[in-house]
Amino acid sequence: MPEGDSIWRAASQLHAALAGQKLLASDFRVPRFATLNLAGWTMEEVVPRGKHLLMRLVGPAQERLTIHSHLKMEGSWQVYPPGGRWRKPGFTARCVLRTAVADAVGFSLGLLEVIKTSEEDKAVGFLGPDLLGPDWDPAEAERRVAARPNVPVGVALLDQSNLAGIGNIYRCEVCFLAGIHPASPAAAVKDWPAMFADAKQLLEANLGPGRRTTVLNARGTPVGRAAGRPGYWVYRREHQPCLRCRTPIRHSVLGKSVPGRSGAGTGVAGSLGSAPSAVTGERDIYFCPTCQPLLGTSGLGTSGLDASGFGSTGLGTTDA
Repeated sequence: MPEGDSIWRAASQLHAALAGQKLLASDFRVPRFATLNLAGWTMEEVVPRGKHLLMRLVGPAQERLTIHSHLKMEGSWQVYPPGGRWRKPGFTARCVLRTAVADAVGFSLGLLEVIKTSEEDKAVGFLGPDLLGPDWDPAEAERRVAARPNVPVGVALLDQSNLAGIGNIYRCEVCFLAGIHPASPAAAVKDWPAMFADAKQLLEANLGPGRRTTVLNARGTPVGRAAGRPGYWVYRREHQPCLRCRTPIRHSVLGKSVPGRSGAGTGVAGSLGSAPSAVTGERDIYFCPTCQPLLGTSGLGTSGLDASGFGSTGLGTTDA
């Protein structure tokens, strides 16, 4: 899944290329919209909403439509000069928008639909406050997380209905900075505003050019981009020494539990419960077993984890 900063950068690039431009042609390569022709419509703006992209258009008679897309795991939007050669195979293109100054192509989009702009709320209204949006409200995000105290922290952070914009990288890094294991229940977090502030700072630090990094100095300046220095505190650093205590970083998984099986309603399933449970969609987590203790799990059936919180964990999540 893309992180919120990736979507913000994509929206910024698309907006710079397309805003104010009239479409010369549109090509929707999905059955539902294959016959839709938006030639003559003007791109008003492109905005991010969590991990979603909203491309708002105005028609000749002042009608308003929105092209709503989600990249999922493999999707991307790319901008080319008019008629430019694509860098990805043509058969993966799902949407082509042509203007006099640029072509925008959406490849392997996980979701693509065209809706009335007035009905955007039906598509993205379920999302929580956006960490990179004008609607960011840490108190509302905390209220939503607190409503399900037994859900693991790492699951709560990925749940876009709680707060929008955090992907797998940032949830691992934020949990490290907070000193809590991702499988600890949400109720074990004593300072959600601080965790949200860390997440927001990390996302904002990566809105510009250069490789993503979460290793910042005390002034909030990225230092993880320096040659030879790790870009992340824990993410994909399994077996490498923790940058704080030198303990080897460990790896485990969080996954989606099948509804109606063991753990349903608590977000706990699979090897964390005593009864069998199907687990799908596992997502990697990385953590320092010394710096990130597993807290507050005595009543959640954590038999699948050892004393350091290392093991295969099946935990429910909603991360659209």
